[in-house]
Amino acid sequence: MSAQADMGLIGLAVMGENLILNMESKGFTVACFNRTTSKVDDFVAGRAKGKKIIGCHTIEELCANLKRPRKVMLMVKAGKPVDDFIDMVLPHLEDGDIIIDGGNSHFPDTTRRTQYVESKGKLYIGTGVSGGEEGALKGPSIMPGGSKAAWKAVKPIFQKIAAQTSDGEPCCDWVGENGAGHFVKMVHNGIEYGDMQMICETYQLMKEVVGMSNDEMHKAFAEWNKGELDSYLIEITRDILGYKDEDGKNVIDLILDTAGQKGTGKWTGIAALDLGQPLTLIGEAVFARCLSAIKDERVNAAKVLSGPKAKFGGDKKAFVDDLRQALYASKIVSYAQGYQLMRAAAAEHDWKLNYGGIALMWRGGCIIRSAFLGKIKDAFTKNPDLVNLLLDPFFANAVQNVQAAWRRVIKTAVEMGVPAPALGSALAYFDGYRHERLPANLLQAQRDYFGAHTYERVDKPRGEFFHTNWTGRGGATAASTYTV
Repeated sequence: MSAQADMGLIGLAVMGENLILNMESKGFTVACFNRTTSKVDDFVAGRAKGKKIIGCHTIEELCANLKRPRKVMLMVKAGKPVDDFIDMVLPHLEDGDIIIDGGNSHFPDTTRRTQYVESKGKLYIGTGVSGGEEGALKGPSIMPGGSKAAWKAVKPIFQKIAAQTSDGEPCCDWVGENGAGHFVKMVHNGIEYGDMQMICETYQLMKEVVGMSNDEMHKAFAEWNKGELDSYLIEITRDILGYKDEDGKNVIDLILDTAGQKGTGKWTGIAALDLGQPLTLIGEAVFARCLSAIKDERVNAAKVLSGPKAKFGGDKKAFVDDLRQALYASKIVSYAQGYQLMRAAAAEHDWKLNYGGIALMWRGGCIIRSAFLGKIKDAFTKNPDLVNLLLDPFFANAVQNVQAAWRRVIKTAVEMGVPAPALGSALAYFDGYRHERLPANLLQAQRDYFGAHTYERVDKPRGEFFHTNWTGRGGATAASTYTV
């Protein structure tokens, strides 16, 4: 049998099927396999009928159908299934062949797998794929990392099936070594958590403070989507708020207020803690989902605990515009924090990340795609060594211009007793970042008082550490470690 397929794909769930159809529509022949082989038959006889798609009933058959170097893409559940399939595929490959994990794997797993597969003489790519069902079919954002030698072989396929910007640039490029691709996808998902939570807080403030109807909110988000907030998430929020079922009821009002999550936001928060980065907004977004999940407790708490009884007496139209500006400012902070985390990870893992290129990859196809990302690319094009987006002239000016509205929104939320943890933490981060002096001097004094953890002094060079015998009973011995 002569090899025909440009790519082999294992896993015929929603993303796998749609990626196959996407590849085929761009001129590639794809071989497919699923552990439940009846799914292969159903797919080939259904959506794939008449297309250049080869159904396979064994991994051996799949690999035999692939042109060299063989490229096998796994679209299976993250975790042990990925390791299991790697071990099933490896015996059917030759040196230089490529295994690709396109799922939401945790980046340390991708680093480990890259080393393992390379030790067997093969190449490995761990790639983030964002855009959901529609993106997979029409063009996702693709973020590959791993064995650099594999990029040349997969680049023509990945860049052709990826989303394209308005300038014709593919939303896909090589990210970096070992787990870099999945790390960048993880940060993407963390920013996604933050964006979604901030939009939800804005929705609740519109509903509970201003008293807007779903139709009024639908119109507001439609208007916002024409300006600086133009993005996929604002667009779908507009559509959700305007959607009615066959009985004329707003579906949004029928959905239980408990949010699910698959772990990528949590991983982002843990990575931030590990690297000592203040990812406050994304952390609050993750915790907000956790709080939503304890619905029964909240129902009982509502019967016991009460908040402010105040009614909003301001200009409702002006407040809605304040909400727009507060959302914009908070969104800038969310991306600033995400990029800080990527910069810290790059230093830790010796990755050479192209920050402007990452913004370009996120311009189309993915869940956080927005016009806003073009400004981020511009910022890093002008200054590749930019430490924080808030220091770029465009973003510094943008936040300065909306700062008053941002503060009015948080003040109103507090006075009205409406939770806004992500919007509020974004403002707190901004205020902390712009403060030359924070109260950490007192905190360090406390640490030195009870644990002899030492401190630095403002009147001495950095790197010199001191200890005070605060009680007169502690002596001069200090702790041996000091971590900033």
